[in-house]
Amino acid sequence: MPKNYDRTRSYPMVLFMHDAGTVSSNPLITLTQGLGAVVWASPTEQAKHESFVLAPQFTGEDEGSDGNTTYLKTIKGLIDSVTGKYSIDTGRLYTTGQSGGAMTSIALDFNYPDLFAASFLVAGQWEDLDAVKPLAEQKIWAVVSQGDTKAYPGMTGIMDTLADEGAKISRAVWDGQSTVSEFAPLAAEMSAKGTPVNFVALKKGTVVWPGPSDDSGSNHICTWRAAYTIEGIRDWLFQQKK
Repeated sequence: MPKNYDRTRSYPMVLFMHDAGTVSSNPLITLTQGLGAVVWASPTEQAKHESFVLAPQFTGEDEGSDGNTTYLKTIKGLIDSVTGKYSIDTGRLYTTGQSGGAMTSIALDFNYPDLFAASFLVAGQWEDLDAVKPLAEQKIWAVVSQGDTKAYPGMTGIMDTLADEGAKISRAVWDGQSTVSEFAPLAAEMSAKGTPVNFVALKKGTVVWPGPSDDSGSNHICTWRAAYTIEGIRDWLFQQKK
């Protein structure tokens, strides 16, 4: 929760869904395996966007990323519990996740289409493109790597489906090795277009940091680090309201 929580105020909340590779009985794993959970709670981010951050840790192989309604109902129940206990603006709930967590966010989006004000999807995909059609009416910013042989064609398929359903989409290819300051004008330019759906592909060969092989798996994982450092996307998320 915000450091100086005030019951008389109403705060936005970010739900972060971790990837399937970090399932664990240790509730702290989701806080240490990348930036996706902790970036929202940093002092700098909270100074700009005071908010609650909800980062559940799953102990099984499936956290709802296959659309399992039992898990999704559990997540929805957790959200309802937190929003019922604290002063949270239910018109400013946001979901984000990486890999399997992005898939869980997608499943939540089409099962509960009125729940979130916007979604930030990182390295995600969905096989059944008919299922994602309700997302055409939602606000989404998706980031994938062109070197990710699953998420890149998968998310491209989702975007093409949403476009066929009438969604207005802005698309761009960015250098994945851009610095925070270099990402800033790119995100600002896309955000200024005012489209409800934004799709960024990080250019093949620019995503994997020195050391790992530049293969699909490394592109997949390295997308997470790059995407959550893009301040302009985080700012865009908090600007969205239902």
